[in-house]
This record gives sequence, C-alpha cells and structure tokens, in this order.
Amino acid sequence: MGLDITALIVDWAELESSPVHERKSVLIEAADPDDYDGSLEEGWAWLPPAHESFPSWCARYEFAGTLGSFKPHFWAGERWEAIREHAPADLRSALDTFLAGLIWAPPGADSDPVEGAAEPWYGEPLVYCPPLDVPALAQAWTTADPRLEALREPFNTYAATPGRWVGRFEEFTTLLHGWAEVVAEARHRGWGLIGLPI
Repeated sequence: MGLDITALIVDWAELESSPVHERKSVLIEAADPDDYDGSLEEGWAWLPPAHESFPSWCARYEFAGTLGSFKPHFWAGERWEAIREHAPADLRSALDTFLAGLIWAPPGADSDPVEGAAEPWYGEPLVYCPPLDVPALAQAWTTADPRLEALREPFNTYAATPGRWVGRFEEFTTLLHGWAEVVAEARHRGWGLIGLPI
C-alpha cells in the first residue's frame, strides 16, 4: 500500500475561521466525505454549495491516470531532476518554480512543507501553498507551458522509462497540465491549494 495524494483548492479565509486544532480534521472531512464514491476519474469534484459534507469553500481535483496515488507525482519530480540540466535556462527556471511549489524537492531542500510539522510524511500536507504564493506558480506555468515541447528530446534521452510511472513524455506533460489546472482555478478564486496524503 502506497502513499496517496488528494489535491484541494481551499478558501483560506474559511479554513482559518476554524479553530487551529480542528483544521486538519476539517480538511480531511472536506477532502473525503463519507458519501464521496470516488467514481470521478479525472477533473473537479464540485458539489452544490448546500451539500453538507463537501463545503463550498473547497474542491477536489482528480489527476488523470493516477488513481489517487502520490507515486506519479513523485516520479514526475524524479523525471524533471533527470532532464532539467538539459532544458533551456528560462524554461528550467520556470519549471523549477512551478514544480518546487508543488511536487519537486530541489536537492538539499527541506521536504516538509509545513514548518515544525511533527509528522511530515503522513498526516501533514504534501503540498501547502497559501493564496499569496499561487500567482507565482501560475506565472511560472505561463512561461513554461508554450515551451514544453522543447523537453521531449531530453526526456526521451535521459528520463524515458516506458511501462513505469511517468515513463513517457506524454505522461509527464499530462500530469503537469493537471497541476496547471489546479493552480489556475486556485488563482482565479483567490484560494490556496493543499495536497493531503489521503
């Protein structure tokens, strides 16, 4: 059994209106309500604002082809590590910013996204991006997106592992586009985003 990730966009003001000691349980309940059947394979899980167990202050995003597993996100970070030195400098800088804000821990970086967290790998967010940080991720993606094709050759040379997680260039870019959709929606609403290990 591996680690999962549930990506949420969150209205920070609503989250902060909950007592600090209750926020984790409020997020977990919002991310995985009892009546959420998990049938959505890709895209947004939006439910009516009046729905009791999925509040209107957050929404859940399902990444294509991941089945909720964190492994594809981890391997996307590894693939990026394998090719980043072969990317044009401006594209490398943009994707460094985008991925470091989401799934990629640069060498020597602290992998714990919440300072002082006692359990960084289980129970605490795998991604933690308050609303003020979201525009920088969106801007980085705006720079990177039109240039992704420049990574095809380096990916195929240095990172391709067909049959394994994110082993093809198309799988890599599909995952990046999923994160871009999450970031774009969070920015549009002025919300933050959180990736929970559930």
